[in-house]
Amino acid sequence: MHPTPGTDAAIALAYDVLAALSKPVPLAGYRHLDLGPAWSIAAAWILAIPITHLTLLRAHLLTPHRFRAFLTLRRRTGVRLVLVCHHRAVRAFLERELRQVDHSIAEASALLPEAEPAVPERQAPHTARPLANRWISLPALTTLKALDDSTGPCRCAAPMAADRDFFPPVMPPVTEAEVAWRLHRATAHPYLAAQLATATFTAASTTQLATAHVRDLGPDGTTITLHDHGLRRGCMTHPVPDWARPLLRAAALLWRIGAGTGGPLFRDPLGGEGLPSLTSFAEDCRLRPPQLRCAGLVSVGGWQ
Repeated sequence: MHPTPGTDAAIALAYDVLAALSKPVPLAGYRHLDLGPAWSIAAAWILAIPITHLTLLRAHLLTPHRFRAFLTLRRRTGVRLVLVCHHRAVRAFLERELRQVDHSIAEASALLPEAEPAVPERQAPHTARPLANRWISLPALTTLKALDDSTGPCRCAAPMAADRDFFPPVMPPVTEAEVAWRLHRATAHPYLAAQLATATFTAASTTQLATAHVRDLGPDGTTITLHDHGLRRGCMTHPVPDWARPLLRAAALLWRIGAGTGGPLFRDPLGGEGLPSLTSFAEDCRLRPPQLRCAGLVSVGGWQ
């Protein structure tokens, strides 16, 4: 990651971490310069994806309080920090802080390989995105609207979806890959990305999604239980596809990091305000239910 030049604000460093994780910044919904949410969300994503190494360039420009913020991130996540100093002499405060943690120092000449004969440059492989910038119609989102007010949390032993003759909507691999790509990059807020992801593989309404608590996510993130109080099919446990697991894990981890407890999985534990509704977020991602065709006209936007 590249730290933003010309600033000493720790919030800018947190945003740099989020940007390195392909999350849009600055964060919406929180007070300006509020450090807590940005660092907590960064930690949740690092643990959920997971990220094991974080390399910081121009580390010789770090100030003491910015470096301590990095050490806090390290303690929270266990991520291994690699600090690249572009000066031979390490700053005095950095030496003092490093004495408190296990570390090693090496010169670039000891780490970099010897020069190799020049070879013709090869173009970096490009991952094709056939559906990039196109609206994607997902039948699962047809039932997204709220059904009724939910009651209290349920502690039932919900059956697996497969045992209830429930066949979740299946997306073609190319569509699944594109939806995953968009949700990972559309927001830094884990609960929003996780909620929309869950809607796509369960066909649940917002009412049903609101019943999910952190405890309803399986320990390994492979299942999620929704409790609909008999509104549609009864309580049901759904398998979580591989691409959605990091999103749901990040939502659960943010509760443990930000609140130290559990709560509604798809609600912001940090108290963010002014964030988009789930349907608005879906449209921001250019995801929508199949649109009606009438009199030769095709609807191109909105939930119709």
